Amino acid sequence: MLTGLSIPKKSGIEAATDLAKKLHALAVLKKDYIIHTGSVEMSADEERKTFSVHLPERNSDYRVMPLAHDQIADYTGIPHKYYKTMMEREPNLLAVNVNAWFNHDPKRRMLRTIGGDARAFLSNRYQRIENEAVAGKALEVLSELRGIQIPSCEVTDRKLYIHFTVPFVCGEVKKGDVVQAGGIISNSEVGCGSVSVKSLLWRLICLNGMTVGDVYRRHHVGRRIDDEGEMNWSDETRIADDKLVLLKVRDMVRACVDEARFRANLDKMRGLTEVKISGDPGKSIEVLSAKVGATEEESGGILRALIEGADLSAWGVVNAVTAQAHSSSSYDRAVEFEAMGGQLLSLDKSEWQEILKAA
Repeated sequence: MLTGLSIPKKSGIEAATDLAKKLHALAVLKKDYIIHTGSVEMSADEERKTFSVHLPERNSDYRVMPLAHDQIADYTGIPHKYYKTMMEREPNLLAVNVNAWFNHDPKRRMLRTIGGDARAFLSNRYQRIENEAVAGKALEVLSELRGIQIPSCEVTDRKLYIHFTVPFVCGEVKKGDVVQAGGIISNSEVGCGSVSVKSLLWRLICLNGMTVGDVYRRHHVGRRIDDEGEMNWSDETRIADDKLVLLKVRDMVRACVDEARFRANLDKMRGLTEVKISGDPGKSIEVLSAKVGATEEESGGILRALIEGADLSAWGVVNAVTAQAHSSSSYDRAVEFEAMGGQLLSLDKSEWQEILKAA
């Protein structure tokens, strides 16, 4: 499993080339189907505690991956806790339950597969905007920006991420503490988020980043597809469907490095250096963790980073949060910590006082 944000030792071009190769390798394994839930069936391997869905028209079985399990639970209305209990204790009972609800009110759905795995169970109105298309357009635009750097990029089971920075748009929050402008481009092919471009503020001292709101977001909602079977759209058809989205990605990548936008955020960061924790630091982190959704274990990591950073200002608190990106359980969670940092940057004065004065 990936752990946190990886900062590649390779140049931006090399990192982007590796990402492109990985996306191409995955692309050739993808197949998508419009299925009718009344004609598909889940089965369980009780000994291995694995599950498959059978597509009769293909006479093929696809192993159900964790995310697809979550989406099937949502679709059938089976509570997640009970669903997982059946997975672990009574696999056959889970298969019976799922099949009963598949047949209770049968509908057409989109099943996204990769190799022999069912990776997503989605609406038949889900617009497929592929990672390789988003990355291709994004990297094309990034190559035109002077001095572009790609500090981190990855594709996980859930999302594609490309972090980029531009050294020529930068400033000091305080003496020696330099941040650069940049952005993060993301996409999910499996229903875990929209095509998104967000501004990124990249701190050079510790290579922490924070995202500061959407510059662009496009949800994967398209036309309804009722024709059952494998989805064999021509390249021309898919390019036409995706063209407007990809052009918008191109424009918004450029907007991320807007000087005025960066300076406004830099002023906010400088303001955070002027207010400090006046209560109990441990209690402050407890309050903060509740606001941003950090777990108890993650909260402990934030407190340790705050102590090690020896900066009890609000700016120190923000950096203690974003530092968790490097030790998160997954790349996806690491990016969520970057978003938490941006969330704190936008807190109003009263919310900051609640954190800083906690006792």
